[in-house]
Amino acid sequence: MTKENIKSKKGFTIIEVVLVLAIAGLIFLMVFVALPALQRSQRDTQRRDDMARFMSQLSQYQANNNGKVPTLAVGTDTTDGYTKFMKDYLEAGGDTFNDPSTGSRYVIEDVFKCANATDCVNKTTTSTEMGKVYVYSNATCDGESVKYVQGDRKIAITLNLEGAGIYCGHN
Repeated sequence: MTKENIKSKKGFTIIEVVLVLAIAGLIFLMVFVALPALQRSQRDTQRRDDMARFMSQLSQYQANNNGKVPTLAVGTDTTDGYTKFMKDYLEAGGDTFNDPSTGSRYVIEDVFKCANATDCVNKTTTSTEMGKVYVYSNATCDGESVKYVQGDRKIAITLNLEGAGIYCGHN
């Protein structure tokens, strides 16, 4: 080959190819690092929306039942408890009430009746399990924690979030 043939050949050098691959690798790395955090954030947003719907339907339940709230019995109660409330209000018309990470129905794990300020704080759960809703009567929210208030019709709920923290909502 002559010098003219070598100079007229077009193409990329090995350094250019390696540089492009390195930049592409960094972009993919940034996407894969950011994606799980974005998905966690979306699931937490869905949980907040679900709990807002829970509280809205609880207000509707109270309006339909002369201000009463569902009974504090949980589990298999079918007459006036939270299982019936979930079925009749949250899942009516084919709606679902499922945790976005497990795909399973939210579970009302424990229902607490706060008798005084100290009692209510002592009952605040420290569980980290997802999909469990904790209901407190005679309570309201103070940030991420529950505090005692007078009135059987006051309900607070807590739910763990994946991105750290606890959602606390009240009526």
